[in-house]
Amino acid sequence: MELRNYGNTGMKVSTLGFGGSEIRDASIKDVEVLLNRALDAGLNMIDTAECYGDSEEKIGKVLSHRRDDYVLFTKCGHAAGVDGPDWDAKVLEQTIDRSLKRLKTDYVDVVHLHSCSEEVLRQGDVIEVLQRAKEAGKTRFIGYSGDSTDALYAIRTDAFDSLETSVNIADQEAIELTLPEARKRNMGIIAKRPIANVAWMYDTLTEEDYAYHYWKRLNELKYEFLSDDAQRVVEIALRFTLSTEGVHTAIVGTAKPDRWQQNADLVAKGPLAQEQYDAIRARWQEIARADWTGRI
Repeated sequence: MELRNYGNTGMKVSTLGFGGSEIRDASIKDVEVLLNRALDAGLNMIDTAECYGDSEEKIGKVLSHRRDDYVLFTKCGHAAGVDGPDWDAKVLEQTIDRSLKRLKTDYVDVVHLHSCSEEVLRQGDVIEVLQRAKEAGKTRFIGYSGDSTDALYAIRTDAFDSLETSVNIADQEAIELTLPEARKRNMGIIAKRPIANVAWMYDTLTEEDYAYHYWKRLNELKYEFLSDDAQRVVEIALRFTLSTEGVHTAIVGTAKPDRWQQNADLVAKGPLAQEQYDAIRARWQEIARADWTGRI
């Protein structure tokens, strides 16, 4: 698995990372097999969040003994199970401490603010909480996870080392809006949702379905390759995201023990041919509407 320098942090991250949201409903046995196999195969980047159910606890339970083998990112801001409002400074401090306890570690490599609005960012308290956590050694770096103009404001504060944002064949606003600004600051960049929630796999969805907005967009984009077999479409989607300038790693969530290696084999084929990448970008620029903003 290729390793890339993660911005100006000095860390190296595997091009394919693991997103911890999917394992909240998985058995601890499956999680143990999945994550240890992934580490053995070259994965070294794990991303989770305090609001992902028991994801942090499962990661801590099965991987804390291998803490030197991976970089560990988590997110804060949604106060799951803690008394107090989202974005309250004391609540943020409590959840960061709780994350460390759950993950069975003295520190994480990055703590990201999780989809925090520009309005809250402007108040400054949430950024100060992360800065204090960094000063205390609870995290090596601090970051922002989110999209669109909220992410643009966060980047321009120059407070953050890392950006986690949506980049995929159905979500390309960041390529022009935020990634250039992040690159100027040599930030580490994580692409979330790199396979667009495999929205092309569904015949129909309702607005309540998580993948609905991507499904609707793809029905209008009508990329020719969407008619290929499912594995080939996943390959193109993953390689498109990782071919985007500035993206260091793409996180994919799964609870299936063999799925990470399957995706790693696709990524190992390297960047898309420039012609194919440019064709996907051109189709997006032709069809995308102003309201096709980054999906949180």
